[in-house]
Parts: sequence; C-alpha cells; structure tokens
Amino acid sequence: MDYYDSYGFHPYVSVAVRRAQAARELAKLQKKGRKISPVAIEGRTIARTFWGEAWCDNLERYSDFANRLPRGRSYVRNGSVVDLQIGPGVVTALVSGSTIYEVKVTVGAAPPAGWRAICKDCSGAIDSLVELLQGRFSTAVMTRLCEQKTGLFPSPKDIIFTCSCPDWASMCKHVAAVLYGIGARLDHQPELLFTLRKVDQQELIAKAGSDLSKKRKGPAGAKVLASDDLSEMFGIEMAPATPRKRAASITPATKSSIEVHSKAPKPAKAIRPAKPIRSSPDRRDGTQRLTLAKRRAISERMRKYWAAWREKKKKTSKS
Repeated sequence: MDYYDSYGFHPYVSVAVRRAQAARELAKLQKKGRKISPVAIEGRTIARTFWGEAWCDNLERYSDFANRLPRGRSYVRNGSVVDLQIGPGVVTALVSGSTIYEVKVTVGAAPPAGWRAICKDCSGAIDSLVELLQGRFSTAVMTRLCEQKTGLFPSPKDIIFTCSCPDWASMCKHVAAVLYGIGARLDHQPELLFTLRKVDQQELIAKAGSDLSKKRKGPAGAKVLASDDLSEMFGIEMAPATPRKRAASITPATKSSIEVHSKAPKPAKAIRPAKPIRSSPDRRDGTQRLTLAKRRAISERMRKYWAAWREKKKKTSKS
C-alpha cells in the first residue's frame, strides 16, 4: 500500500526495486493492450546524433531549465523512463520512481512565419530527406535550425509540463528525465521532432527541388564522369565507344542482275597430302654416300695411327 513520509513524499526506493516494480506495472499495461516504448540508453551519453544533441543543448542553454535538468540525467540513464510517446504537440511518458508517475509535456507548434523563414533560408541546401534526417548538411543549415527562439527547437515559453508526483518544484526530476528522453528518442527517430512541432519536413526538400526544376539544367560538365574516371573508380577497362554504322541501302533485285546457272558446279574434292617416303640405306643420294665414305676413311686412318703407336711403344719397352 502506498504511503508518504511527514513531508508528503514516498520513501526512497533503490534502482533495482524501481525497475522490478516498473516491470510489473508495465506488464499489466501491456495486457490491457497498451504499446510500451521505453527509453534505453547505453553508457552515460544520452544523445549521439545531431538531432538528439541539438535537442539537449537547446534545453540546457536556457537558464529556466539549466538548474533543474541535472536531476533527470541519472533517472533517464538508469532506465527510469519506462514509456515515452511523441505525438503532434504532446509527449506522454511513464517514469518509475517510488511508484509509476505520469508525465505530460506539451510543446507549442512552430510559428508559420518562422517555419517559412527556415524553409527559405535552407532552400537548396538540403538534397534529400535522408540527408535531412541523418543530419548530413552544412554548418550554416545546422546554425539556422538551432537558432535560439527563431530556430526549429522550442524555447521554454513553448513548453508546458505536468507530473503526477507530489514534488512542488516547477520541474521535477521525472519531467527532466522525460525531456532528456526526448533527445535520446530523436537519435533514432529524428522525424518525431517535426511531428512534435507540427511541421512537414518535406517542405525543406520541396523548395530545393522546385528551384532545380525552374532552372531546367542538366548536370554540369565537371560532374559528368569520363570513361577514364569510371575505369579508375570501378577497376575495369572501358571499351572505346563505337560509332553506329548506317545500314547499307538495299537495291531491289531485277531479272537482269540475277545470273541463272543451269547446273551448279560440283565442289572440288579435297586432296590429301602424300605421306613422306622414308629413305632406306640403299636409296641414299650422292651427298649421303660421300659423307659416309669420308667417315670410313677417317676411321681407317685413325686405326692405322693407333696400331703404329702401339707397335712403337712395344719396341721402346723391349730396348
């Protein structure tokens, strides 16, 4: 059973107990058909992308919030924001404290004149919706979107919040945790910022596209890749462009241009090459016979030389 201390607050509950209690409460809500979307943060960094960081920086630069926001950092880091839903102009959340508290944050819509000024100033500087949501644009566009009071992010006067906790402070730690939770959610779903401010992000892209259609210019020559550049880029050898050949004109055939043969000539028979005839010892030509005679004469002279040398050696040994 819920109870309060002498000051009207619930007694302190550890983080582990709060998480277990929140899990039980959320299980009950899910059984009733409510979709739960908790804020999960890895490490101590609450926001990592342009949109999430810009949201948190915008809150911290206002003195109205600067002294109260630190109370919510530890809450959002330890997973106390167990549900956060962002809709047009409103954020609803459930925060796990000594019990489950309901938080509601109302954000005013972007002024129409201010939004038109933003679209005009960013005209032609954002190429696609993907680049817009990924935060991949110039520093000038970032500066324009984050301008204090005239940018896309709300000022303190545009934000109204309530919490079901008994804290009498204008901003309790549960509200502060939800405000940081919005920044963490924009890391993954940056389009929700445009939903929250009730503007259409496509208008930032449509202006750039209309300017391009009015010019009706093709790509500049410097942006057309030559075949050498394609070869270097893809590591392939580009074949040279072959000009188209005109089809040869066909002259209609007449009777005079057609030769009529009574009989077609028979194809000539293929003549097989004759097999080479191997020469036998009896069929040697004159050159072969001369060479053989010389070899025999040299062999006979060598035989006589060695016979005389051996005979001389014998006589020398006897004497």
